[in-house]
Amino acid sequence: MEKYLKDFQNLSPTKPNTWLSHMSRIILATLNARYIHASLGLRYLMANMGDLKNQTELKEFNCDARPIDIAETLLSGKPDIIGFGVYIWNVEQTTALIKLIKTISPETTIVIGGPEVSYEYEDSELLSLVDYLIIHQADQAFATLCQSILEQPSLPLPKVIHPKQPDILNLALPYPYYTDEDIANRVIYVEASRGCPFKCEFCLSALDKTAMPFNLDDFLQAMETLYQRGARHFKFVDRTFNLNIKNSSRILMFFIEKLQQDHLFLHFEMIPDHLPDALKTLIKQFPAGTLQFEIGIQSLNPFVQQLISRKQHPEKTQDNLLWLHQQTSAHVHADLIAGLPGENLSSFAKGFNTLIDLQPDEIQVGILKRLKGTPIIRHTIDYDMRFSPIPPYNLLSNSEISFDEMQRIQHFARYWDLIANSGRFTHTLPFILADSAFENFMTLSNWLFEETAQTHRISLERLFRLIFVGLTTELSISPGQAEMALLNDFQKSGIKGRAKFMSQPSIEVKPHNPRQLGARQQQHLQ
Repeated sequence: MEKYLKDFQNLSPTKPNTWLSHMSRIILATLNARYIHASLGLRYLMANMGDLKNQTELKEFNCDARPIDIAETLLSGKPDIIGFGVYIWNVEQTTALIKLIKTISPETTIVIGGPEVSYEYEDSELLSLVDYLIIHQADQAFATLCQSILEQPSLPLPKVIHPKQPDILNLALPYPYYTDEDIANRVIYVEASRGCPFKCEFCLSALDKTAMPFNLDDFLQAMETLYQRGARHFKFVDRTFNLNIKNSSRILMFFIEKLQQDHLFLHFEMIPDHLPDALKTLIKQFPAGTLQFEIGIQSLNPFVQQLISRKQHPEKTQDNLLWLHQQTSAHVHADLIAGLPGENLSSFAKGFNTLIDLQPDEIQVGILKRLKGTPIIRHTIDYDMRFSPIPPYNLLSNSEISFDEMQRIQHFARYWDLIANSGRFTHTLPFILADSAFENFMTLSNWLFEETAQTHRISLERLFRLIFVGLTTELSISPGQAEMALLNDFQKSGIKGRAKFMSQPSIEVKPHNPRQLGARQQQHLQ
């Protein structure tokens, strides 16, 4: 078996398919969280299908679609093989879908892969349902497996495929497989490098050995082609975009040249403490509304950072965040994680307040997740970490934060997204936060949940009314101040008609007409 596995790993996915006696059908499929998300992973698989490419279809669905409807669509052409990309956001729906497919058409070969099934899969329900699982990076291994199945269907193959890590310099790039519809309506995900050299224990990238860059000339040529086809919104998924300053600079210079002709929107994930002058000079050239940086702060507690193997220079991090706010037009989205081992509610509040002072445009308050395979589980016993068994596997409590406190942080995170991150309440937010940001917003958050018992499906008009009452009753803001701040925000909200939280007569408001790119960012710019 070991010899066979070695031979399997070395099979070329581009071997001529003269052995095929009929035109077999292969479908690459996944369930995206939203229509606007286009699967980069499926497009890598398609690009590397070799001579099987003309027999392969790529089909994407949304998680809210009915499994029976998806099954009907997938099976309508009687495919021989269906490959599914499985992620934390779609694992439950994909499991239900595969159960249906195997009931309707048990002869259809099902192959799964993706981060949600690449670790701790041995006892998973999905593994018992499917024919094959390819763990880790399946860019070339999927085509190799399909060849083996179609060439010699009676040949016994291992159920779990452990491919070698592909040489990314030899991968066919996925970008031609974004359709014109994708370019016109969806986020275009791209990557100039893959992997991460850091070992932060909450992240799957902690298992990577290093970050590997793609051939930059080939990558930029692919970006040029996308641009010529009309792409203007590029979301880089590189974990460490500013790790290699030479490459980062070339990429930014490429897009700076395009700014003379068109408005672009670019999203990058950045290391917070690595921003040399060469990069600063380029960043300053981007106008407002074109550049967004997602910066992982995660925790500002040095003990917690050390505990989770996160290397981060605190002074440089804070200096860089202030510089980005004061000297550039970049939209800064900073991430904090609640529930990390060693951090209690008081410590998290202190970090949040420090981050508020550094004035990022958004603070994403995330809850620690127990991603399969991540080293964070080594702290489970010492910190009594209890995670939900249901995706996305959020932390429920630990020795530092009780279940009740963690629920209150969950509510806080959702209301913060609705009120602060949305950019809709720029005049009102300073009254909420005042000189004690976390504590004041937690007071408002607790009251909002007591009043509504919900964190979703709150209409914008109702939210205005709730905030007015919360400001005046819970935070002791005078009705006059609350009305004035909320009226300013209401006038740019897009809501027609009377501001119902006010005592004044009806005020007609002109409809809001934001620019096409970066709707949330446009709210912050007003």
